[in-house]
Amino acid sequence: MLILGLIFLYLPMFILVFYSFNASRLVTVWAGFSTQWYVELFQDEQLMRAVWISLRIAFYNASMAVILGTVSAFALDRFGKFRGRTAFNSMLTAPLVMPDVITGLSLLLLFVTMADLIGWPMERGMLTIWIAHVTFSTAYVAVVVGARLREVDRSIEEAAMDLGATPLRTFFLVTIPTIAPSLAAGWLLAFTLSLDDLVIASFVSGPGSTTLPMVVFSSVRLGISPKINAMATLIILVVSLAALFGWWFMRRSERERRASLERFGTS
Repeated sequence: MLILGLIFLYLPMFILVFYSFNASRLVTVWAGFSTQWYVELFQDEQLMRAVWISLRIAFYNASMAVILGTVSAFALDRFGKFRGRTAFNSMLTAPLVMPDVITGLSLLLLFVTMADLIGWPMERGMLTIWIAHVTFSTAYVAVVVGARLREVDRSIEEAAMDLGATPLRTFFLVTIPTIAPSLAAGWLLAFTLSLDDLVIASFVSGPGSTTLPMVVFSSVRLGISPKINAMATLIILVVSLAALFGWWFMRRSERERRASLERFGTS
């Protein structure tokens, strides 16, 4: 059953990659091997501009989501039961269960209201898309980092502070390296969510800020172009390499963490 499940998941991707080398303009009619669609893809200025915009938004979104998500998870895990903790936790995780349509519509109304009241933002574009993506990506990062923080042996942090380290220095020199794998996982998750978003970006985007999913969706409605297959193949390649790098980084960090714990336990 596991093999059948993996085939069900990955066979469509293999078919897509296979037809990205199709010489025919018809997507499902094989007419020989060709790389012409990759050449035409890189000559398509609209697609390349959309890719560049999506990559920039995804990078800035993932970086900010990691910062806000880590601070939120640290506050929930380390500061115990403070006033408003339940409300803060509920508001932080609400985007996880909120439909994208509701989130996008709410943010659109917010931006329109703010533009009427304070004159900002006058136009919707990359900045409003970035803010919208940070609102829901932070929740995912907070969940991932929070799960890792609960597993951290706090005696190591207490030992560092007993030796004279300030709480801030302990956070950056002990806590951050310990939870580094979860930070990398959260960053990759936020990057992927931003790169994949279509619904929310459609609500808060403006002229000149069309993202890659929006371009792909609008072009697919007029018929699937082989260039889309080539684009999807490159995205699969990049995501696979990023996942492989993330797995290697987390495995290395976990091995170093266990070695440090063993040295700490035997010393």
